[in-house]
Amino acid sequence: MPDAPGGTAALSLAKELIARRSITPEDAGCQELLAARLAKAGFRCEPMKFGEVTNLWARRGAEHPVVCFAGHTDVVPTGPLAEWHSDPFVPTVRGGKLYGRGAADMKSSIAAFVVAAERFVAERPRHTGSIALLLTSDEEGPALDGTVRVVEKLKARNETIDYCIVGEPSSADTLGDTLKNGRRGSLSARLVVRGVQGHVAYPHLVKNPVHLLAPVLAELARTQWDKGNENFPPTSFQVSNIHAGTGAGNVVPGSVEVDFNFRFSTESSDRSLKQRVEALLKNHALDYAIDWTLGAKPFLSKRGRLAGIVLEAGKRHAGANGELSTTGGTSDARFIIDICPEVIEMGPVNASIHKLNEHIALDELEILPRIYLDTLRALLA
Repeated sequence: MPDAPGGTAALSLAKELIARRSITPEDAGCQELLAARLAKAGFRCEPMKFGEVTNLWARRGAEHPVVCFAGHTDVVPTGPLAEWHSDPFVPTVRGGKLYGRGAADMKSSIAAFVVAAERFVAERPRHTGSIALLLTSDEEGPALDGTVRVVEKLKARNETIDYCIVGEPSSADTLGDTLKNGRRGSLSARLVVRGVQGHVAYPHLVKNPVHLLAPVLAELARTQWDKGNENFPPTSFQVSNIHAGTGAGNVVPGSVEVDFNFRFSTESSDRSLKQRVEALLKNHALDYAIDWTLGAKPFLSKRGRLAGIVLEAGKRHAGANGELSTTGGTSDARFIIDICPEVIEMGPVNASIHKLNEHIALDELEILPRIYLDTLRALLA
């Protein structure tokens, strides 16, 4: 399928998607638009609704290998509208860039997926294997009714994927310089340390929980949890919020609440981290309560055929000597790995994601479909 004049096929579709106010968990009609377009290319489109979340499983073909493109149509909130240079839901081109919420994360990747699939089908209408798309509107939210539920449903009916490209904005400085073949685990906790409230002028009558917590936080911050390995950096500990006090300057609080997070490598487990933290808390004889939330376990996709093909296509079209990495936050690849042995995240430069004036360079929008198309050509020859 040839580009529209000036190579704007992906740009045109990206604009249509950005114009839809799909703030998580809303899809705002994005998947309906995409399903209609994919159906014309011979895809069987299966909407999967779980709670408030809209998901789409689209597949063309019934044989293996199954090559899947995965992504999300939901976006994060805009932040202060007055600080955007243009309306975040009115896609705007200026200075060689497309601006709008979702331009980089990740409606442009979805547009590139679809354009690449259409071109490939036009070239090879009787291609081997299958092409699939897995889309959700619950990646930027709690991720409870999105990709994880689709994967569960596919697994229940013994439907697996052989290769998957997740269109997350993986690139750091230039398109294709970084691909993700794994992610660290994410373990969060909310810790409440209890003391005795009272007047600051009578320290012998109070038990200040902030003072009790301070040496514990210092010890947590300086602890080496592990040394990482060749694929993962060392596990990190970070405090994100601390709250205490009644609002009055002359009252010692009765409790202090702290939120913290581990981004952990495969050298640690959520169980081992919990055990070490709670041992430290007990060692300091604190009166405490702690609630843990496991956001994701670490995973690593093998460096197989898919990684080699995508790295080669990136070098050919973007001139990048790409590197595989496991840094950054979580992504839906953590769910897809359960039914797919080879998963790669490859997408635009991530410098503007979740920020005001989010954007993607127009040349990235032209190059991405070529990389994805070459991947289909190589895997479904």
